[in-house]
Amino acid sequence: HVQLVESGGGSVQAGGSLNLSCVASSYTDSGYCMGWLRMAPGSMRERVATIDGDGNIDYADFASGRFILSKDNDKNKLTLQMYALKPYDTAVYYCAASRRPTCTQPFQYYGQGTQVTVS
Repeated sequence: HVQLVESGGGSVQAGGSLNLSCVASSYTDSGYCMGWLRMAPGSMRERVATIDGDGNIDYADFASGRFILSKDNDKNKLTLQMYALKPYDTAVYYCAASRRPTCTQPFQYYGQGTQVTVS
């Protein structure tokens, strides 16, 4: 079982930036898919960005060009840099991981979530 702990959420004005971090309890090497998802009030959870075991990064359309996903394997850390934030980015953001090298299936592990509010 992998435990994921997120940090970095908060409140920001439209146009601002936030960095979200996620630290995994165990080594998440090339055998893992990791990513960030979000869930806004009244909406279903949706993928924001993922990185597969080969380091390929995929962004949702709304994140492309504004968000940057990066992974530090030495620190078991996944970071999401968010720029030009908009009110519709308001959501609880979840770090997620799967013990699979590809990101085509639902995630196996989730963090507790961190709130991002854009006003």
